[in-house]
Amino acid sequence: MKTLRHVGARIERIKASPQYRDGRFHNPSGLTARMKGDTLPLMGEFFFGEAQRRPPGPLPVSDPRERWSRAPETDFRVTWLGHSTVLFEMDGVRVLTDPVFGERVSPVSFLGPRRFHPVPVPVAALPALDVVLVSHDHFDHLCRESVTALARRTETRFVTSLGVGEHLERYGVDPARLHELDWNESITLGAVRFTAVPAQHFSGRGVNDRNRTLWSSWVIETDRRKVFFSGDTGLFPEMESIGKRHGPFDLTLLEVGAFHPSWGDIHLGPDNALRAHALLGGRTLLPVHWGTFDLALHAWDDPAETLFRRAAAESTSLLLPRLGAPIEPARAEEPAPWWRNVSSSRALDVSLSRNAGLDEPAPDKTR
Repeated sequence: MKTLRHVGARIERIKASPQYRDGRFHNPSGLTARMKGDTLPLMGEFFFGEAQRRPPGPLPVSDPRERWSRAPETDFRVTWLGHSTVLFEMDGVRVLTDPVFGERVSPVSFLGPRRFHPVPVPVAALPALDVVLVSHDHFDHLCRESVTALARRTETRFVTSLGVGEHLERYGVDPARLHELDWNESITLGAVRFTAVPAQHFSGRGVNDRNRTLWSSWVIETDRRKVFFSGDTGLFPEMESIGKRHGPFDLTLLEVGAFHPSWGDIHLGPDNALRAHALLGGRTLLPVHWGTFDLALHAWDDPAETLFRRAAAESTSLLLPRLGAPIEPARAEEPAPWWRNVSSSRALDVSLSRNAGLDEPAPDKTR
């Protein structure tokens, strides 16, 4: 139960953070998240641009529950559930990142970006989880209804950036199961260790709370494996030192969508994701933060298409699984551009799923 002492301790931790001054958290470089250049061309691109920002038809979605019922043969399996929501099964531990199972990413239920596809499974159908990791407080990474549902799981711990715990507690998370980290702080929960590391982004869920909470990238490690999860970040020099200090990584999960030159310092996009992957010492790259919501001005599949072409040219090991398809990185085949087969024909979508051995999309009972 939250107490005044508990609230006061959080406030004191925030004030003591090296990242916090003048009532706000700050990026390592001092960068302030602002759009570059004139906004008029952006408005024109938003209203009159020709990019196909939503898929022309249903996306192939797999129901992972049958695969989840069997342990991964290599003790390391990942399932991309959409946007930045990923389930890790790593050396006997299950970690869920940035859980967003709601229909929209918005402060209200009737407006805002709506998902392209049904969730592969509803929250209630997720397996037992050891840890839920929330990178920062933006709506496309912290979904109130998803956290409220997950908070009922008494076996699950929550790890997040400093200050974000206030949101999580308000949505039902028991403070005794909640751990907030400043950059370069770590916590070990069972067999897995989490370290919050610097990221170049910003935070806020309302009009007056910009940068009142911290945003982080994350190092997730067991005795046998290391994973890097970017959350949201732009490319910045400290990534190389993060790689030297914490890498190499068996897998890097890097955000590749919602990019644009006007906000290129706070999101990676495909090109900078490849650079970040190299700086971090990543072995295999799994792109996230694309294919679920229209949050930018580019075509819905541009992040994957660009990365698919350029990763091949640079001989980068790449995973591009379909939504909901569990994959063991050590046994993954060469990536296939499945998004090129998306059409307005539902029959084609079903055919593609069956040919790939995938199940029909599960009904979303969380809506």
